[in-house]
Amino acid sequence: MSIEDERLRRWRLILGGGEADGTGLEILGADLAMDNALRALYDSDRKGGLDSSAPSVTRWLGDIRNYFPSSVVRVMQQDAFERLDLKRMLLEPEMLAAVEPDVHLVATLLALGGVIPAKTKETARIVVRRVVEELERKLANPLRQAVMGSLNRALRNRRPRHNEINWHLTIRANLKHYQPDYRTIIPETRIGYGRKRSALRDIILCVDQSGSMATSLVYAGILGAVLASLPSVRTYLVVFDTSVVDLTEELSDPVELLFGTQLGGGTDINRALGYCQGLVRQPQETILILISDLYEGGNAEEMIKRVALVVASGAQMIALLALSNDGAPSYDHHIAESFAALGVPAFACTPDLFPELMAAAINRQDIAQWAASREIWTTRSSILS
Repeated sequence: MSIEDERLRRWRLILGGGEADGTGLEILGADLAMDNALRALYDSDRKGGLDSSAPSVTRWLGDIRNYFPSSVVRVMQQDAFERLDLKRMLLEPEMLAAVEPDVHLVATLLALGGVIPAKTKETARIVVRRVVEELERKLANPLRQAVMGSLNRALRNRRPRHNEINWHLTIRANLKHYQPDYRTIIPETRIGYGRKRSALRDIILCVDQSGSMATSLVYAGILGAVLASLPSVRTYLVVFDTSVVDLTEELSDPVELLFGTQLGGGTDINRALGYCQGLVRQPQETILILISDLYEGGNAEEMIKRVALVVASGAQMIALLALSNDGAPSYDHHIAESFAALGVPAFACTPDLFPELMAAAINRQDIAQWAASREIWTTRSSILS
């Protein structure tokens, strides 16, 4: 096929044929099947689209998986959720088994948790577990390495073994003992990485479970389970809407944890932060991460006062407007600016960057500066500019 023919072929698939086509190209075979799959979704308002029967949708899902790469399939599925009421069709186990699983599908299933029939629930759990295990494989090791490495460096041992010496800090501490004749330093003071305590940090994940935070909730559950598996960290997971639920005991099984959430409803951040305040035992060793778009349905004034108390206690607090790969989130700018004025940076973070964020928090770095160095926009940087 010539370059010109390939160009016409692509334009024909994009335009979808008919009077507006203009290519004059007849497509056959696999191209025709691809065209039919695209027409069923994107011309559904004019052509009738998919009918409401699950077998028809299942065949369509099989077709798009045959003719398009997974990344494209996921986009088409997301479009189908909106255009073809695919959420209602997910209640059929045969159709659910044909869907390409991803984090957005998990969020959809969690939102449908209250109406999924018994015959579909086991299939839904299988799909969710597949996605959770895939994400754990990707995220677990970077998070473990970042957190444990930072904790090991947080405690400095003044009598380290040779393999525990922090040579960078040891050299800096002994520059006054430099011997010009020998061009060396006498390490009178040795600084090493200590491992003295079993619980070095308390990490509290306070997660908004309103519908707009669906994918963030999925990632928070998985990352929280990884943190909970680390012996040097005590991890809490609290989810909230207008009520507050402590899911810390479910962190050993992220699938059961996710099915214990209830997406949708209102938002009472003030009430959730009040509960989390009660979990703080050692403020100087506590990192409180609020994952929310900050649209407060409760008492916003009291919420700001509560944030000020958390900061004044010595605990670190970070507000993540989203924990996902979904792009720039919608959020309450006024509340975010109020947080920033209290020293609580507010920004969105991708799951891939979360391990670095935790390492920076454990090392007590300036989180707003850390985010800026990675070109992550923060409310604090906006106010200071």
